[in-house]
Formats: sequence, C-alpha cells, structure tokens
Amino acid sequence: QVQLVESGGGLVQAGESLRLSCAASGRIFSINAMGWYRQAPGKQRELVARIFSGGITNYEDSVKGRFTISRENAKNTIYLQMNSLKPEDTAVYYCYVNINRGDTYWGQGTQVTVSS
Repeated sequence: QVQLVESGGGLVQAGESLRLSCAASGRIFSINAMGWYRQAPGKQRELVARIFSGGITNYEDSVKGRFTISRENAKNTIYLQMNSLKPEDTAVYYCYVNINRGDTYWGQGTQVTVSS
C-alpha cells in the first residue's frame, strides 16, 4: 500500500504565495512521476504540474512562470511553490504518484483559496 500526505494549503490574498508539499510512503521501488492536479467547483480535474523521474517537468499553461514543482528524492517528496496567486487558482489540489509498474495513487486533497 502507498500513502500520500499533502500539506500547505490555505487561504491567501491575490498576489501572495503558498507552498504545497506531498510525501509518498509505502511499497515504493521506483517513482515514475509525481505531480499535482486541481479541481475547482463545477470544473473537471486538471493537471497543474508534474515531474518525471528524469527531472523533466510539465506545467499547465496558466501557471507557467508562477508555479514551480520540485522534488526531494530521498524523502519521496515533491513541492509546489505557488507565487503570484490569482483567484482562479482556487481549487482543491490533489497530489499523485505513479510508481513501480505504473500504479497511480492519490492524496486526499488540500484546499487552496485565493481571495481577490
């Protein structure tokens, strides 16, 4: 079994910053990718950012230049530094990890609310 523990969400004003973290634990032999999705009320879940085992990163267009994903391999942990937050970034942010032979696990989600 694999567990993901997220932290760092909260309520901020537009223009401020937050850092999310996600730590994976359990029967993990190799991590193929880790990342963040988000889901706003009434909208589909969308990919925000991800980082692959080789270090390649992908970002959703609206967060490029504002968000940075990074990882700490020794702790199976990733971070999402979110700067210049906008009200439209308000959503529940979900961490995921793709491991071993391709199994994907999800975190419980953390709320990010940006007020205008």
